[in-house]
Amino acid sequence: MNRIITLFISVSFIVSCDSQKEWVSIFNGQDLSGWMVKAKPEDQGKNFWFVGDGYIEANSIGRGDHDYIWLYTEKEYDDFEIKYKFQAFRNSPGNSGIQVRSRYDEETYWLNGPQIDIHPPGYWRSGMMWDETRGNQRWIFPDIPDGEWVDSTMAIANHKFYFEDDNKWNDMRVKATGTRIEAWLNGSKITDFEGAGILDNALHKKLNVGEKGHIALQIHSGDELKIRFKDLYVKETSN
Repeated sequence: MNRIITLFISVSFIVSCDSQKEWVSIFNGQDLSGWMVKAKPEDQGKNFWFVGDGYIEANSIGRGDHDYIWLYTEKEYDDFEIKYKFQAFRNSPGNSGIQVRSRYDEETYWLNGPQIDIHPPGYWRSGMMWDETRGNQRWIFPDIPDGEWVDSTMAIANHKFYFEDDNKWNDMRVKATGTRIEAWLNGSKITDFEGAGILDNALHKKLNVGEKGHIALQIHSGDELKIRFKDLYVKETSN
């Protein structure tokens, strides 16, 4: 009987602790406190990332002569969930995305780690996952052969995506647990990737990415992009 009571208390404690984990805002709506811009020296200080009325905006329209530019959290995470809203613009031909468990290399000016794609020109691929890790740059969900590219036939049915003239923001949620990464866009699960053997392989471990790292928002190299983010919340789920 004592063992049963002890087990019940232990389970109750675990459930209670998990329920106490809260969503924490990582954007204060006023400035970029807690974030850093990561880019080559020639792309620094050009105001590609700035704060509007309660949102973060990336804007390189008319300024496509740049390399990759990331907005990068000061804090790093292992197991976590992130939810946020983004607004896409029809006149923006550029690519974006959210890097998870990633790390910036100050010598090569490169951000290694997995990315959940946001691609307004081909909105159907938003929510799919690309590995930005040097030495393994490829689509990892859907799982297609290295060197091949995703196409619209791989998109889920009833994929919802909104632009600014729809008067709606898109809702994205990403969950990283162990080597599993899941992503939902506007309520539909797009990615469910079990990354054992990839995110924990020798390359990712050497670069210290895939299982732990920073969150970052991307402006793709050479792209003219306009996109906004708001209501960014993280819940850490590690025990």
